[in-house]
Amino acid sequence: MRNRVIARVVAILLALIMLFSVFWVVLDAVTASAARVTQAEINRLKEEKKEYERKKREIQSRINTIEFEKMTEMAKKSVLDDRIMLTSMEIDNISETIAFYVTLISEKELEVQAAQVKEGTQLKLYKTRVRDMEENGVISYLEIIFDSTDFADLLARLDFVTDIMRADENTYNEYIIARQETEDAKEVLKQTKSEMEDEKVFLEQKHEELEEQLEEAYALIKKIETDLASERAMRAEVEAEEARVQREINQKVEELKRQQELDRIAARNAASSGGGRVRGTGQLGWPVPSSHSVTSGFGVRMHPVYRVYRMHNGIDIGASHGASVVAADSGTVITSAYNSSYGNYIVISHGNGFTTLYAHLSSRKVGDGATVSKGQVIGLVGSTGVSTGPHLHFEVSVSGSRANPQKYT
Repeated sequence: MRNRVIARVVAILLALIMLFSVFWVVLDAVTASAARVTQAEINRLKEEKKEYERKKREIQSRINTIEFEKMTEMAKKSVLDDRIMLTSMEIDNISETIAFYVTLISEKELEVQAAQVKEGTQLKLYKTRVRDMEENGVISYLEIIFDSTDFADLLARLDFVTDIMRADENTYNEYIIARQETEDAKEVLKQTKSEMEDEKVFLEQKHEELEEQLEEAYALIKKIETDLASERAMRAEVEAEEARVQREINQKVEELKRQQELDRIAARNAASSGGGRVRGTGQLGWPVPSSHSVTSGFGVRMHPVYRVYRMHNGIDIGASHGASVVAADSGTVITSAYNSSYGNYIVISHGNGFTTLYAHLSSRKVGDGATVSKGQVIGLVGSTGVSTGPHLHFEVSVSGSRANPQKYT
C-alpha cells in the first residue's frame, strides 16, 4: 500500500513538471511573438528615420550652394519649408518610436514577471524534492527495490527509481534554466529602456533643431517685409497665388457638384441612400481646438512698416507649432497641396456653396478626395509659406466669394 502511494506521488510530481514545462513554452511563444511584432514596427520607423535624414542632407546641400543664394526669397522660403517639414516628420517618427518602446517595455516587464513566476515555481518544486530527499534519502529508494516480489518486479522498480532520479535532475535543470531566463529578460528590459531614453534625447535635439530652422525661416520673411521692393514683389506674388487658388477652388466645387449629382442619380437608380455625398451641418466649428486667439482679423489691414493697406482674406489663429487643426465641418477635401504663399494648405467643400481653407500647416493629414467629419484632425499648425510665426490662416468661401469666418463659427 505504501509503495503504491509513493508511486502515485512521484507520478503526480512528474505530471506537474511536464504541465508546467508545456505552459511556460506556450507562454514564451506568445510573448515572443508579441514582442517581434512591436520590434518590427520600431525597425520600420528607424528605416523611415534614415530616409528622412538622407532627404534632409540633400536639402542642406542645396542650401549650401551658390544656386540657393541666387534664388528668389520666396523660392528660398520654399526650400526652408521642405527642411522644416522633414524635421517635423522626424519628430513625429521619433515620437511614434517612443510610443512603440513604451508598449515594448510593458511587454518586456510582463516577460520578466512571467520569468520570475516560472523561476519561483521551479525553485519551489526543486526545494520540495530536496526536502523529500533529506527526509527519506536513499532509504526510500532501497525500500522500493527490496519490497520487490520477484526479479521482473525488481527490474520494474529499478526503472521506476531511475525515472524518479531523472525527474529530480530535470527539476534542478529546469530551475537553472528558469533563473537564467529571468536574468536574460531583465537584461533585455534594461536594454530596451536604454534605447527609449536614447530616442528621448534624440527627440529633444530634433525639437531644438526645429526651433532653429523656424527662426531662420521667420527671419527670411521678416527681411523681405522690411525691404519695400521685396515686400511689394512678394505681395504681388501672394495675391496672384491667392487668386489662382480661389479660381481653382471654384472650379473644383463645380466639378464636385457635378459628381455629386451623378452620385445622387446613381444612388436613386440603385434604390440606395447617400450616394457617397458628404455635406456639412451648416454650422462651422472652430478649427484650432487648443487656441481661440485671433491674431489678425478678416478684411483690410495695414502693413506695420510701410503703412500700406491690403486685404486679408481670412483670419489668423495663433497657436503653437504642431497644434491640431480640425475640419470646421464635414465635407470632401478638394485640395491638399503646397504652394509658396499658403505653404501646406487644405480646402474642404461642405456643400451648399461653402468651402473652408486651412493654410501654413506644418503637415497635412488628409489628401485630395478624402471625406472628413466635423472635428476630425486634418493637419498640424505650422509656418510654411509666407508666414513669420506658427498660426493657422483660416478662410471661408460662400458661393465662390470669401467671407468673414467669424460670422460662421
